[in-house]
Amino acid sequence: MGLLTGKTALVTGAARGIGKAIALKFAAEGANVAFTDLVIDENGQATEQEIAAFGVKAKGYASNAADFAQTEEVVAKVKEEFGSIDILVNNAGITKDGLMLRMTEAQWDAVIAVNLKSAFNFIHACVPIMMRQRGGSIINMASVVGVHGNAGQANYAASKAGLIALAKSVAQEMGPKGIRANAIAPGFIETAMTAALPDAVREEWKKKIPLRRGGQTEDIANTALYFASDLSSYVSGQVIQVDGGMNM
Repeated sequence: MGLLTGKTALVTGAARGIGKAIALKFAAEGANVAFTDLVIDENGQATEQEIAAFGVKAKGYASNAADFAQTEEVVAKVKEEFGSIDILVNNAGITKDGLMLRMTEAQWDAVIAVNLKSAFNFIHACVPIMMRQRGGSIINMASVVGVHGNAGQANYAASKAGLIALAKSVAQEMGPKGIRANAIAPGFIETAMTAALPDAVREEWKKKIPLRRGGQTEDIANTALYFASDLSSYVSGQVIQVDGGMNM
């Protein structure tokens, strides 16, 4: 028996990277996993197969998380095909970095729509299901820059700060219904995106981290498992920074 046996998890933006790591961790602990991405291409199909290899139900759905109507449709499909939605992970996100004075309206709007509005969309669609089930766990994927800010990422930082406040607000509203909401704030995590950075930039980052190394996607997945499972049954409205001690 895994920590999530009999549960259904819905993870957005999970065809690759951190979202995929979370989906696989949940499957390893017995959860059936539905996931979304903008398109379900070869990566998405491979992720679906990797999840299913754990002996659980798995399916990827092509969906623009920033689109309210599409979200309502995909959540209805997941509920119909999986029977329940017990865990929601709002992981979909993009970056369009630039200094504030040079940032375009389009750059601002795109990041807020994909990173923040998408979480509203999915929470809005999933909460009625969780209310009928008298329970559920919502996990918003924030960032340390949502806690501390970061020059050149005003749009991204604002969206991630919004995800933290959204989780806290939902925790207060939905607590009486047995629904918990929390946020994870990753720091410097070793992904394809960070691997593309120049070595000098990567080394400078690591100097700021007391553990002197970047985190792994597994570290984020482990924290998501904690929030998704009954290990955190009395934890709601919280944000955990998974950053090696970079920001204390």
